[in-house]
Amino acid sequence: MSQQQVSPAKQLIGSIELAPDKSIAQRAAIFSLLHEGTSTIENFSPAQDPQSTLSCVAKLGAKVDVDQSIVRIEGVGRDGIKAEINELDCGNSGTAMRLLSGVLVGAGIPVTLIGDPSLSSRTMTRIIKPLEQMGAQILARNSAYAPLFITREDPLVPMDFRLPIPSAQLKSCILLAGLFGEEPTRVIESIPSRDHTERLLQLPVSELHGERIIEASRHLKIPAQNYRIPGDYSAAAFWLVAGSIVPNSEIQLPHVGLNPTRTATLKILQEMGANISIETNSESFAEPVGTLTVTSSALKAFDIPVEWIPNAIDELPILAVAMAFAEGTSHIRGAEELRHKETDRIMAIAQLLQAIGAHFRELPDGLEIIGNPNLEFESATFESYHDHRIAMASAVASLRGSKRSLIHDAEAAAVSYPDFWTHLGALSSN
Repeated sequence: MSQQQVSPAKQLIGSIELAPDKSIAQRAAIFSLLHEGTSTIENFSPAQDPQSTLSCVAKLGAKVDVDQSIVRIEGVGRDGIKAEINELDCGNSGTAMRLLSGVLVGAGIPVTLIGDPSLSSRTMTRIIKPLEQMGAQILARNSAYAPLFITREDPLVPMDFRLPIPSAQLKSCILLAGLFGEEPTRVIESIPSRDHTERLLQLPVSELHGERIIEASRHLKIPAQNYRIPGDYSAAAFWLVAGSIVPNSEIQLPHVGLNPTRTATLKILQEMGANISIETNSESFAEPVGTLTVTSSALKAFDIPVEWIPNAIDELPILAVAMAFAEGTSHIRGAEELRHKETDRIMAIAQLLQAIGAHFRELPDGLEIIGNPNLEFESATFESYHDHRIAMASAVASLRGSKRSLIHDAEAAAVSYPDFWTHLGALSSN
């Protein structure tokens, strides 16, 4: 499927069992490798990124048994990791490449990490420099890009590392390397980023002068990863916006991960006037989980506070669609990080908005979007730029057209949400 047609929707009705959270799935696989013993992970994601991570974990010595969506991983512990081959293929997954880099540096195992063309075009300097300070030798293409040849011959050097930007992948990379050190490595963050790693590894976290300090060392026990992975909140965001902007809609999303470091979009949409109810379930493990129900509403413009941006970074493409159909002028600022995702997402969002005839201004670090609740367009042709979030945001925008729209390279959605098109069809047909 290189192209996907999307018909307008008069309403969206139904309940959707969301794709499992891939951020948690990938961490669960890697942490299971580091745990000495068996981990049983239910509702493991079938998406490409977690499957790439699972494959890498198996090639580092773990015994992996897959029974539909249940994955059992016999972990080898920190001292049992071995490279069965010289190369590990991370596919399209930046999470796999960055987190496994930390593991390989900690373990001191010489391995080359490779990825697909998209991943190989993303800079890795952000992790290379601190890992080299910890004693790693890393050879990278043009000193910045995969393939990454990683080795460490000298003793691991623990350190205090202040996160230069709020990045959960960078934080996790350093902490995973730190798990192999005799002395603690501490990561200090002034703006909170996703905290799945410290929750799932049960790492010590303290606060001082408004900053979070997370510790990792060899002396911490790595727990088994026994839990059911919740639905992906980043996937939920597409239906929260779709249910808001398509008239006469009601969408229920059970068992969604509601980690407070992930759900800024929920606050943003509520500030914009979205009708979203939240029924909190008991926590199935270290992560809060609940059921979300969204019904159609009139949205109003909103300026996202800069400090909320890291918590909403993955959902900004779909939030831009919401803003295009809201009353008034919205601003996304402080989101320069978007230019370094699977594609330059600020450029890609601008192209999406242009395709539906929205009024906007592209900024170096974001967008100004002049919304119109009555925005009308017949049909549009969208470029996904092989970016899953752009493909899905384009699909949601297409629902407000008056004729069928076309999305190129629509199969990109499978990177994070293989059932997206099936779910869209099910909600529309009702």
